[in-house]
Amino acid sequence: MNILVTGASKGIGRAIAKELKDTGKVFVTARTESALKELGAEEYCLCDLTKDIEKLAEFIQLNKIDVLINNAGEYIYGGIDEMTRDKIESIFKTDLEAPAYLISQAVPFMKEQKWGRIINIGSISGVMGEANASLYSAAKAGLIGLTKALALELAEYNITVNTINPGWVDTELGSKSIEDSEFSKEEILECIPQRRFVKPEEIAKLTRYLISDDAKGITGQSINLCAGLSVGI
Repeated sequence: MNILVTGASKGIGRAIAKELKDTGKVFVTARTESALKELGAEEYCLCDLTKDIEKLAEFIQLNKIDVLINNAGEYIYGGIDEMTRDKIESIFKTDLEAPAYLISQAVPFMKEQKWGRIINIGSISGVMGEANASLYSAAKAGLIGLTKALALELAEYNITVNTINPGWVDTELGSKSIEDSEFSKEEILECIPQRRFVKPEEIAKLTRYLISDDAKGITGQSINLCAGLSVGI
C-alpha cells in the first residue's frame, strides 16, 4: 500500500501517520516542513491546499497512492454575519474542494489496479450542525455526501470510501476551538456522554481497520467517533 495522509504535521493526521507506518509506505503532507521530517515517513510533500494543490496532485500520481486519507482541515468559529468571502472560500477549499480534487487524482490508479481505500476525516459538526461554525458544518456535511456518492461510483473497482466523524478531540485544534467558543472546557465535557475528549490514537486505530481487508465490506459509511456526543446528553 502507498498511503498518503494530509495534514500530518500534528493532531489526528500525525497520529494516523504513526499508526500506519508498518502497514505500507506512508507519505505525508502539510504546511510545516520540520514537523513532517520528524515523522520519518517515506517521503513528504510540503503543500498548502488552498494555494499549491497541483503540486500534491502530481505527488499522488508519481507515488501511485492507493490509500488516501483526507485529514487536513480548517475550523472557523463565528456568526454567519461575520463571515467574509475570503473566509468562506478558504474553509470550503480546504475542507471540501481539496479532498474532492485529491480523490479525483488518486482514483485512476486505484481503478487500474482494482483496489483502493479512501478515508475522509469529517466532524460530528457535519452530522449534527454546530452554531457559530456553520461553514465548517456545511463543508463537513458535504464531505459525507461526497463519501456516499463515491462509494456507489467506485464499488465495482474494489475501492471503499468512508468518513470518520470525530467529536471533541484532545488536540491543538480542539483546544483552539474551546478558546474560540463561548463555553469552557468543563461546560463542553458536561455535554459529552462519556465526559471525555476522544484521543487522536482512537481515530488512527479506526483508520487502520478501515484500510484493512477485514473492512472491505464497509463503504459509504459515516462513522461517528465522538464519545457518544451524536446520541444525545
